[in-house]
Amino acid sequence: MREALQRIQELLDSGTPFVVVTLVDEKGSTPQDAGSRMLVINSGRHWGTVGGGRVEAKALNVAAEFLNESNPTHQTRLVHWSLNKDVGMTCGGAVTLFFERHHAHPWTIVIYGAGHVAQVLIPLLLTLDCRVVCLDSREEWLGQLPASPKLEVRHEPDLPATVESFPETAFVLLMTQGHATDRPILQRFLERGDQAFLGVIGSRAKGATIRKELAESGLSEKQISGFCCPLGLSLGTNHPQEIAISITAQLLHERDCQFGVIHTRNSLPEVI
Repeated sequence: MREALQRIQELLDSGTPFVVVTLVDEKGSTPQDAGSRMLVINSGRHWGTVGGGRVEAKALNVAAEFLNESNPTHQTRLVHWSLNKDVGMTCGGAVTLFFERHHAHPWTIVIYGAGHVAQVLIPLLLTLDCRVVCLDSREEWLGQLPASPKLEVRHEPDLPATVESFPETAFVLLMTQGHATDRPILQRFLERGDQAFLGVIGSRAKGATIRKELAESGLSEKQISGFCCPLGLSLGTNHPQEIAISITAQLLHERDCQFGVIHTRNSLPEVI
């Protein structure tokens, strides 16, 4: 158990995508006892075993498929296999395997600006299963962010020039020093095409001004509709801590909507 936990911690610290496969139950004749573990990375089995032979080969295939699956809302999977019917072994037993995925296709959140709200928002986001990138032209603000293997800090004097370095699947938040520095970045993203999520912090008045200027610059209505401003759900006060919570709630809602996740909780407040 100790060695397994040490190996898992090493992979977590390095940011390596991996799957922990645990034999949680076994019945009848099986090649390994319950509690055995195997760690699987993109190149194959990294450590441990859940029985060898056909059971392990099937578990490796499932783990490899799981690593390549892009849905960030499902990080675990439980399977029940009859060794005879499902695996093709002559043993008459059955196994239950638990697959737990880490660092695979992380949910990437890109934040332009390391100011007061970002200083509160980023530590909150780092508690989630995501990867955060923060860019700013001000080194002194970047230097105040927490150190984390899940956070990439980039000092960039020319922020609009960095747009092409991010995939369309990234969630992008524009929280720079103001309208004058947010809009050039926003326009680059809108001109490039669909972004999974694109939001700008500010008031309704700021949002209206940005939309007017984008229209005057030649962008179509469809392009202009590709971002939201104000950023965050309609709840809380204007304190940075509460703004950070409202933004995080909106990001979770948008992420789940994209992957068809439906929660049986209270309805969400109106997004503004």
